[in-house]
Amino acid sequence: MEIVRLNIDDYEEICSLWMESGLPIKAKGRDSKESIAYQMKKDPDAFIGVRDLDRLVGVVIATSDGRKGWINRLSVHPEYRRRGIGTILIEQSIKKFKKEHLGIYAALIEDYNNSSMQLFKKTGFTEHRDIIYYTKRINNDI
Repeated sequence: MEIVRLNIDDYEEICSLWMESGLPIKAKGRDSKESIAYQMKKDPDAFIGVRDLDRLVGVVIATSDGRKGWINRLSVHPEYRRRGIGTILIEQSIKKFKKEHLGIYAALIEDYNNSSMQLFKKTGFTEHRDIIYYTKRINNDI
């Protein structure tokens, strides 16, 4: 297995992995090819992948808001789960955040995603039930 920096040439493979892993895709919004290309241009090191030979088997988007490192869209192919790939992606995200001098790492996990919750707890993250998440969206596709 190899840890790789992903680029826009990997777009179709990233989306395919998200779908195979059960993550919803906003193809007309935040996950459109144009949006992903913009995100990659803005932060070329944000998209981290794990490859098994030529197959993308894990992906994460490690972004920062200048105060916190955010672990987004962590996904491991179902055939490759329970092999430590999710942990590797979290560790690589934190490594990136440390280079950016960030000391807080965060992830938002939907309440049905028990496997992700277990993974983050296992890797030392603390669950906070005292935070309520609000969004305002210009449309439902983003």
